[in-house]
This record gives sequence, structure tokens and C-alpha cells, in this order.
Amino acid sequence: MITVGMNYHTLPGKQQEFEEKFAAVIGALEAADGHTSSTLWKDTADDASYLITSEWSDEQAFRDFISSDAFRAVTSWGKEQILSGRPQHKVYKH
Repeated sequence: MITVGMNYHTLPGKQQEFEEKFAAVIGALEAADGHTSSTLWKDTADDASYLITSEWSDEQAFRDFISSDAFRAVTSWGKEQILSGRPQHKVYKH
């Protein structure tokens, strides 16, 4: 099992839109092979900074998901409209 931390920072005023779009991401995650659970966290010191933690059966399952059409379909909105920069992912192996 692995945990993946996905760090996102939104453009000013886009926090609520990011949180609403996360619902679509959760739907895609729940349908992905190897996905166990995910949680959205919000930074109390910077309300435009978010962390999504996801539990996966293995790293390959996560990599397959982020290269899938399903992932691209639910995240393409964020590149220029919501996010202030490129998301940063970190894999934690158990």
C-alpha cells in the first residue's frame, strides 16, 4: 500500500470552485483500480493551499490513474482556470 500526497495551490478567489471540482475528482478516484480512499485537506495558514491524500494498493495503480483519460477529463479544467501552478505529487510507501 502507498499514500500519495497531491499538493495544489489555487488562484486568488478560486478556492470554492476548486473544492466543488474536487467532487468530480473523487468520483474518478473511486472508480480507479487500486484506489482505497482519498481526503481533501485545506491549509489553515493559506486558504488557497490544498492537499489531497490518497491511499492506493500500489504505486503502479496510482501511475496508471494519473495517465488515464478519466484523470485528464476531471483535471484539465484546473491548469489555467483555477490553479496558480503545477500540482506537486509525493508518494509515501508503507
